[in-house]
Amino acid sequence: MIEVAIRAKSFAGGAVLRDIRFTVAPGEVVAILGPSGIGKSTLLRIVAGIDRDFAGEVTRPDRLGMVFQEPMLLPWRSAAANLMLVHPGLGRAGALAALTRVGIADRADLFPGQLSLGQQRRVALARALAGDPQALVLDEPFASLDPATGDEMLALTGALIAAARPATLFVTHSAAEARRLAGRVLHLGGRPATIVAGGGDA
Repeated sequence: MIEVAIRAKSFAGGAVLRDIRFTVAPGEVVAILGPSGIGKSTLLRIVAGIDRDFAGEVTRPDRLGMVFQEPMLLPWRSAAANLMLVHPGLGRAGALAALTRVGIADRADLFPGQLSLGQQRRVALARALAGDPQALVLDEPFASLDPATGDEMLALTGALIAAARPATLFVTHSAAEARRLAGRVLHLGGRPATIVAGGGDA
């Protein structure tokens, strides 16, 4: 379960978020939909525990996986090594199993520079799920992908989430992506941003 009760978030004295309350139940996928620059990524960083400078409370499970807007892979480590760095207990066999789930076990020994963007994003998804997270946060994970690759990644992500059933919070500016992946969509709008439609608990 993820429980969010953010009263306010500011940068340099300017209010960015206010009065945002919602929960995400285990196995549920909730999308945060809004235009670029509205504060979606800021909200996600608060939920993930990366940004703790805000007024309010957020409760999240101990095991949390995150997929960032960019793959965030170390270029001098192979795909498998990137997974093992974050999850030392995996070992090579576990890393290969995680990469198998995202369809790129044959790329395990390649470096990020040898992978397409779509393949890098598969590695990032494998890394987020390899720790068997109780909660998963996704920050526009399909950005910059061509339509065909984006569609493949959306289908893969949906299937893996359905199998693992973490409480999932998905940030996007695409209404089509939100409708396809999430069971509930919250719309972020205003200045400072708040939930303007679709709010409340499931």
